[in-house]
Amino acid sequence: MSELQPIIPALDDSNSGSVVVPTPADAPEPAPITEQEVGEYREQDRFLPIANVARIMKASVPPTAKIAKDAKECVQECVSEFISFITSEAAEKCQLEKRKTIGGEDILYAMGTLGFENYAETLKIHLAKLRQNGASAAASREQHIEPRIDEE
Repeated sequence: MSELQPIIPALDDSNSGSVVVPTPADAPEPAPITEQEVGEYREQDRFLPIANVARIMKASVPPTAKIAKDAKECVQECVSEFISFITSEAAEKCQLEKRKTIGGEDILYAMGTLGFENYAETLKIHLAKLRQNGASAAASREQHIEPRIDEE
């Protein structure tokens, strides 16, 4: 099996700052999203819940610090966009490999491809711990399962 080369986005020639990602010739061209479709998404569908964002922000500042509403909303939009950005790159990789499920390794690949290598290394450690904890929890559950006796 050949290894995929990372896709390196390039800025387009206009001054819009948008990113152009090359796609293979045989990949189907996605239908453009219309303004009406964008408007149909509710804010709660596009952004992480503000309470979750606020809780994470509060954990990072001294207990006496206050966080303004506009700061919470700004971070809410930024992290939601970041998640969409990373997920989009991971989804593209899955599509090229004809897979329908994005996994942790796909996210790590996307992080590295998009220039977040420093974070990808930390996430790789967390992913390994998560998988280890999941495996040990599953083994623990299997040991505690009582045999079921059907009464007739």
